[in-house]
Amino acid sequence: MTITDSENRRAGPDSSPHAPAEAGTWVFILGDLTIFALMFGAFIWSRADHEVDFLAGHHAMSRTSGALMTLTLLVSSLAVVLAVERIRAGVMRSARRLLFLAIACGSLFGVLKAVEYHDKFSHGHDLVASQFWAFYFGLTGIHLAHVLIGMIALGVVASSTRGRSRLAPRRLRLVEGVAVFWHMVDAVWIVLFALFYLVR
Repeated sequence: MTITDSENRRAGPDSSPHAPAEAGTWVFILGDLTIFALMFGAFIWSRADHEVDFLAGHHAMSRTSGALMTLTLLVSSLAVVLAVERIRAGVMRSARRLLFLAIACGSLFGVLKAVEYHDKFSHGHDLVASQFWAFYFGLTGIHLAHVLIGMIALGVVASSTRGRSRLAPRRLRLVEGVAVFWHMVDAVWIVLFALFYLVR
């Protein structure tokens, strides 16, 4: 082993600057965002053709509930950012706690969304009630599926840190990819929050 190789190994996986995550992760996320963008465009287009139905739907949405779900995901994103920093620094126990906090926030979001779904169904709002409700259940349902996938991925990352003081560069990029995916999920929710809860 050369002196350079030895120094690089001691420097750890964070010894040189790099873009977070693998290139393939970014391709997947950009593709996902493109699909969401097209659905957002369809929502706006449909709203112009069914303005009365959409206004009625908007007024049936609770801004308080939407804001609480938004806050929950923002806290989860902050926890993930801090967890990745801890992983890069080799502070794995702290990183796991932050990842479990993010997972707990994701679980709370799912519970809040389930309560909201139950409330809407109990008031006769379902997929066939109007264009607004079709978009609402469709878009938020797809987003909720992303939240569940992200929670599973965060759990895998948390498990991968056990018994380790450092992660290999490739494994670190996988961790970063999960973090980027989670931030994308949160960013998509912010758009959904604006479209469904804030517009009147």
